[in-house]
Amino acid sequence: AARLLELGHRVVGVDDFNDSCDPRLKQWRVAQLEQQRGFRLARVDVRDRDAVESLLAEGEAPAAIVHLAARAGVRPSVANPWIYFETNVTGTLNLLRQCQEREIPKFVLASTSSVYGDTRSMPFREDMPTDRPLSPYAASKKAAEALCYSYHHLTGLDVTVFRYFTVYGPAGRPDMSPFRFVQWIAEGRPVTVYGDGSQARDFTFVEDIAEGTVRGLQPVGYQVFNLGNDSPVVLMDFIRSIEEKLGARAQLVHQPRHAADVTKTWASIERAREVLGWEPRVTLSQGLDRLVRWYREHRGWAREVSTG
Repeated sequence: AARLLELGHRVVGVDDFNDSCDPRLKQWRVAQLEQQRGFRLARVDVRDRDAVESLLAEGEAPAAIVHLAARAGVRPSVANPWIYFETNVTGTLNLLRQCQEREIPKFVLASTSSVYGDTRSMPFREDMPTDRPLSPYAASKKAAEALCYSYHHLTGLDVTVFRYFTVYGPAGRPDMSPFRFVQWIAEGRPVTVYGDGSQARDFTFVEDIAEGTVRGLQPVGYQVFNLGNDSPVVLMDFIRSIEEKLGARAQLVHQPRHAADVTKTWASIERAREVLGWEPRVTLSQGLDRLVRWYREHRGWAREVSTG
């Protein structure tokens, strides 16, 4: 949203402010956006078809829908898969139907690297099979991708699907390891590591993700793109990097690896580079510097944010 506003677009932000994570982070993000011209907030749940229809019936139809709304997270989806499918599948369907009925020409879907499952073939390419998801979350996002293709085929809707790889940065999701590890190490709390820490993730800075997403508004027909850093990092090395940035040691507590967790993620980004002219600009060290700086600036309340 911030990148679109910077480029001079008008943005209607849609969120239901549910309790899936600590609402203070969303409130902080929205407060930054509300200071900018051209932004309006609508408190709407994408699962509510009537509310979505009413919102889009207000004034002229938008030039595009950038669908970032989701229930995210692998492990919680095992405990409550129903809310994941209601949000990620039914919510996507409600928005796609509005594209059809309101003749909105462009739809961008935020998907996930989790759809690749635990494939041993590296790096992950967009043409790889994605029919063995390890969690209801991954399955729900794969279903959303399939719906997007159906509407592209039936209506000619121009669709860009992005598979994001472990997005991190200031005010990031508190259930993900970057925020958790920074908070836990900074506050001297135990750091939970699932497995032996040898798993690897392709950490990607949020501003790089935002830039790629905005570039995805160009017409592509129907295409799927990975957005990742193309540089997987072993989890224990990631923790050591945060320790160095904070000047503190982690109190490690190992728990068994969860069956829904993949061993490694690694994005092939050739397609995004060739078609969208995109590639990541922020190194992991630079990104962690910015995350740690943000945490220190907002530590008064960020230390109390629930990490799930």
